[in-house]
Amino acid sequence: MIRLSHVYAGYPEKDVLRDVSIPFPERGAVALMAPSGFGKTTLLKVLAGLLPIQKGEISGLENKKIAFLFQEDRLLPWLTAEKNVEIVSGKDKAAHWLKEMEIEDAARLPHDMSGGMRRRVALARALSYEGEVLLLDEPFKGLDEALRERIAARVKNAAPLTVLSVHDPVEAALMDASIIRLDQLQGS
Repeated sequence: MIRLSHVYAGYPEKDVLRDVSIPFPERGAVALMAPSGFGKTTLLKVLAGLLPIQKGEISGLENKKIAFLFQEDRLLPWLTAEKNVEIVSGKDKAAHWLKEMEIEDAARLPHDMSGGMRRRVALARALSYEGEVLLLDEPFKGLDEALRERIAARVKNAAPLTVLSVHDPVEAALMDASIIRLDQLQGS
């Protein structure tokens, strides 16, 4: 089981997570919810090992392969959609996940894509990495309701454990995710 115990983390100019303790299940989906500024992105970065904790302990992530979808799409502008996904997984997995994300023209460069298409390419890249823990920061932003439902159905079982940051409880429900309210956890 992945567990945060009395974790403090933040940035030089701001403490964000203060005395946060959370047990995560081995399998399933967990949605982090809170207003902006309460640490959803910070917590995902801590779980990914991209932001060190200042105090506390994280256990259960040892030797786990982690896939991360950043809040920004972070596509390489000089590579096509196909190549942006292939860099983490190879041609076959890239083709599979681009199809699952309904990307019909994988030869397009990021500047020729809509925001929703860029988001789906970034999501395809994270999924094709095949992490045991999938960390998704606002995975469905820029997608209309029908597309969001179709994409969520394909993402739902892509990894043993998915932790996602969302603002909308509907998105948590689409992933059958249990909800953790970060704004109610500080100091717990």
